[in-house]
Amino acid sequence: MRRAYKFRIYPNANQCRELGIMLESHRRLYNACLDQRKTSYETEGTSVSYAVQSAWFKAQRAANPFFARLNFSSAQATMRRLDKAFAAFFRRCKSGQKPGYPRFKSRDHWSSIEFPAYGDGIRLIENRLRVQHVGTVRCKVHRAVEGTVKTAVVKCEAGKWFVVLSCALGGVAVPSNGLPCVGIDVGLEAFLTTSDGKRVSNPRYLKGELPELRRRQRAVARKVRGGKNRRKAVRRVQVLHVRVKNLRREHHHQTALSLVRSHGLIGVEGLTVKNMVKNHSLARAISDAGWASFVNILRHKAESAGAEVVAVNPAGTSQECCECGETVKKLLRERWHRCPHCGLVLHRDENAARNILARALQARMGPVGVNAESRVAQEAVCFS
Repeated sequence: MRRAYKFRIYPNANQCRELGIMLESHRRLYNACLDQRKTSYETEGTSVSYAVQSAWFKAQRAANPFFARLNFSSAQATMRRLDKAFAAFFRRCKSGQKPGYPRFKSRDHWSSIEFPAYGDGIRLIENRLRVQHVGTVRCKVHRAVEGTVKTAVVKCEAGKWFVVLSCALGGVAVPSNGLPCVGIDVGLEAFLTTSDGKRVSNPRYLKGELPELRRRQRAVARKVRGGKNRRKAVRRVQVLHVRVKNLRREHHHQTALSLVRSHGLIGVEGLTVKNMVKNHSLARAISDAGWASFVNILRHKAESAGAEVVAVNPAGTSQECCECGETVKKLLRERWHRCPHCGLVLHRDENAARNILARALQARMGPVGVNAESRVAQEAVCFS
């Protein structure tokens, strides 16, 4: 089991300058290695491997003072980052997906430095972070670090610096908590609806900030490209995006924590959100909800709380009656499920959540019938 700890660090003016130089040196190293690979293939038809570029970087350290000040294992991580980008590019080419050739990184698209070997160039000592060639930086350690720290990443988000420590907790066996089961249906009208009728409101953080976001983006458009004022305007846009991201993530954590504390099995839809936001009139609202991020957080919390998350096929969960199993066709604007066969009247999201729970139980306990008696029997076993 792995767990990440993210702490805010407070460098002084000199340390900020050194961190900025280090970040820029890593960005230029990435771009230089990408240029090598691109030029080699275009001129000679050969590819440059990571091993060749690692040897090239070792020689460059004698001539380039900025490369000489980089931690060697950290620089290797940057070159491996490019190597992984090319591996993903070739994998997408072979599978017929959109290739997505690796791009040169601008200053606005490079924000992190990885230290793959903790203790080599970076170390957390109580409430101080020791970084090679930067010094000892004040760190806000708001909770104890558990496990063995494996890697560390220093990153900059809208002018604020953070360190992310990835820790290995070992093979921790967490017993099942024995709590009741639940199915959840995520949506836009409500963020989620449970199979027992509870609803969590959708905060729509991005929608609330759209007027201010548009004003700040128009201010960016008025500035001259490459100027300092444009960079300041871009920073103001970044600050707003970071605020929305943090609020959304906090909502996901609180909702997921509430679920894993009160349930032992949680059935969710196996949605492919990446495909849902393509050519969809509700793409921005779906992205604002952040369903995929929420399910990932829910899985991680359930792993350490003794709960189980089961993803099921989402096809037909809103159309199928949870009582009799008959299909009742409904348009998206129809928010209530009214079954003409058994007379059940229920909100469509709650009906879908009950179907998700039944499918999750079926996936865990093996194939069973779809009639009402078998569904009741499954739920009785779960809640006993």
